[in-house]
Amino acid sequence: MAKNSKFLGFYALVFFLIPFSVLAVDADTRLSDQSGTLTGQNIEIASLSVETQPVLDKPLPKRANFEQEEASQDARHVADWIVDSGNNRGMPFVIVDKIGAKVFVFHADGRLRGAAPALLGMAVGDDAVPGIGNRKMSSIRPEERTTPAGRFVSYMGINFYRKDILWVDYEGAMSLHRVVTNKPEERRLERLATPTPLDNRISYGCINVPATFFDKVVKPAFAGVMGVVYVLPEVKSKKEVFASYYDVE
Repeated sequence: MAKNSKFLGFYALVFFLIPFSVLAVDADTRLSDQSGTLTGQNIEIASLSVETQPVLDKPLPKRANFEQEEASQDARHVADWIVDSGNNRGMPFVIVDKIGAKVFVFHADGRLRGAAPALLGMAVGDDAVPGIGNRKMSSIRPEERTTPAGRFVSYMGINFYRKDILWVDYEGAMSLHRVVTNKPEERRLERLATPTPLDNRISYGCINVPATFFDKVVKPAFAGVMGVVYVLPEVKSKKEVFASYYDVE
């Protein structure tokens, strides 16, 4: 009996010597095991695990590929928007930069097919004169000879002289075609060859490009398919002309 009393007394002493914090942690652990509720130390651990969860990156925006071709910021921004938004609806597309007097032809996925200088309407402006497509060329005044800005669903066709052209706006009689050279005094070939765009405003509104570029780049791009021609504005904003336009960040 005396031995048992000493034995019980020894364990009672050990119990009181165990730090209370150890018992508390053990109680928390058992409570968590039994009820599934996080408490004490487990809450702190759980908080750390939540905070260190990796953040998923947003998908990168799609962009046009200009290869090594020089292009204005406006041309690049519009091309990126076209590709990122899918505004071309899976069709090949063309960007006409009026300020830079340059044409860019793209595959449907935004890869550049080719680029070339262009001759454009003599007058500065982004709107066509109403009914101009039904008028004789001789009646069109110099201030009316604009290349209108906008988005045009386009296709290959034939003009009055049985020449193959890319119809940009059939109703407005605006097309993209080989450079016209029947008036030597206009020096259209020389204008295309100069490095500055300042002398490229000479046409009635149509877009003139080098004949080789038309035959080797434009025609193959639109062979048997429709496409989209985007004529950039020079007076209005991009948002005014392309309603759904946004800057691709």
